Amino acid sequence: MTIRLRAPRRLVAAATAGALALSLAACGGTTKDSASGSGDAKAGGKASADPNAPLKKGLKLAFLPKQVNNPYETIVDNAGIAAAKEFGGEAKEVGPSDASASSQVSYINTLIQQRHDAILIAANDENAVCGPLKQAMSKNIKIVAYDSDTNPACRDVFINQASSEEIGRSEVKLLAEQIGSEGEIAILSATANATNQNTWIKFMQDELKKPEYSKMKLVKVAYGDDDDQKSFQQTQGLLQAYPNLKGIISPTTVGIAAAARYISGSKYKGKVALTGLGTPDQMRKFVKDGTVKGFELWDPKNLGYLAAFAAAALSSGQITGAQGEKFKAGKLGERSIGANGEVILGPPTVFDAKNIDQYHF
Repeated sequence: MTIRLRAPRRLVAAATAGALALSLAACGGTTKDSASGSGDAKAGGKASADPNAPLKKGLKLAFLPKQVNNPYETIVDNAGIAAAKEFGGEAKEVGPSDASASSQVSYINTLIQQRHDAILIAANDENAVCGPLKQAMSKNIKIVAYDSDTNPACRDVFINQASSEEIGRSEVKLLAEQIGSEGEIAILSATANATNQNTWIKFMQDELKKPEYSKMKLVKVAYGDDDDQKSFQQTQGLLQAYPNLKGIISPTTVGIAAAARYISGSKYKGKVALTGLGTPDQMRKFVKDGTVKGFELWDPKNLGYLAAFAAAALSSGQITGAQGEKFKAGKLGERSIGANGEVILGPPTVFDAKNIDQYHF
């Protein structure tokens, strides 16, 4: 199921009793200082972190997802928008309705003009967004990539939902358990340029080289472009093109839900295994009707929450994005920045018939 969002939203935190709500169409009120270009570690002189600096009030954050009609991205961004209220900031979500490589560029340019303190982006293409992101950084706008990374030179930190290697390898292990480590398999991905998808697939392919998977053969990587109908059709195409297919991995919440919908109403139900990354609310009925035995994901609300606090810490000078720096992320506690500016949320959870009713997101 696809959730279509209304026009970009903004939650305004009441830092003082007389604070006024700002218009969504303009960025009047809190604007950045004209001298704000100084102090950015990547865009211009070497900044130093002050871990004891207080979080600034009235920070303006903007979440830019891959596409605004992706229900997973909606959960992430709504949680980040809500988190901004905790530290007296305000946040909104803007973005394209399609996940093409360049679809986010115009939104970045607009956010630069609106002088936000931080832009949080789930990149559709790691390089296509680099030009405008670097321009934003030169104006001391902090860049937090989340879910799907940009080129590291084009952001300050990356909030990774889990170790990319752990996700990729665990997906293969899950499917192997379901098909007895034997048979032809396929991958139904999002877009061909999606950074996170491609990284996970790389580790899946490497995992498949291990001796215990010698009887499993990856026959196709298909792309549904994170579009429900296209992912549905790609699933149908895979099953028709490869009649001996035993399993599909779809590491995208849109893809796995569309694939499950097709399989559940077809002759392949109970014959072709499906796993990947999905939300419990999307997948519950498919687990209960036997279409899907198990899949995994992290808590997307915590991903958005952590990204918001990282943006606030960057904008307040508590961190610069350097390895070893630490910051406090509200209810999630202290977090450390690892190599290449990466902050890892935590390991994914496997959902199956035994535990799925314990989760609601």
